[in-house]
Amino acid sequence: MLDFSIYMFFSVLETFAMFLLAFRVFKIDLYITEMIFASLIMGFVSFVLRHDYGLILTDVVIQYLLTFCFFWLLFRIHIFYAAIMTGLAYLSYMLLQSTCYLIMNFTGFYSLNLLYPTMGVNSLQIVSALTTLLIAYYIRKQRKGFDFVPDKQNKKIRIQSHEFILFALTLPCVVIVIFMINLSEHYSGYFFLMPLSYGALLYSYLYLSYKKDRSENEHIIS
Repeated sequence: MLDFSIYMFFSVLETFAMFLLAFRVFKIDLYITEMIFASLIMGFVSFVLRHDYGLILTDVVIQYLLTFCFFWLLFRIHIFYAAIMTGLAYLSYMLLQSTCYLIMNFTGFYSLNLLYPTMGVNSLQIVSALTTLLIAYYIRKQRKGFDFVPDKQNKKIRIQSHEFILFALTLPCVVIVIFMINLSEHYSGYFFLMPLSYGALLYSYLYLSYKKDRSENEHIIS
């Protein structure tokens, strides 16, 4: 029971932080209750898959699909943009977490297991989630982010080339995440490739989002 409670707490914290970052990046109103509900569901599914069946990679795929489904069906984001938000949210969080891991592993904090065996892993989860929450707060405070994602499913949209490229980048995201996890598990010396690959993909996301947002603003002005 204690293992379940600890796992759920940190899993919900991470998932909530990821949802919050996605909503802040795309300037969409928050649905706190729904975000907590979705985080609880995803945390429970993750615990069952990992703890009871040992299906770690399957859990990665299921979590990605659940994130997409919640954006689309629970938060009522258009299915096309729900896919884009899922890709960006996952890449952002994986970049932050892999970077935090490299720093904590280099400094020795990740190896600290003074109180219980998974203390290092849970410390990484806390640092990653808090960093994500701080970035989300900064985006909100500085009024950064993008405006082109509609927050209603029934709104008529006009899909342009930038969005098709963003959507195309979304499709291989989960495959890349699984590949990088496998690579880091079997060849730990190449772990530094994880944040580099996530960063390159995320840069493409942000660049195309900026171009799309800028074209939308120019269209409104004209």
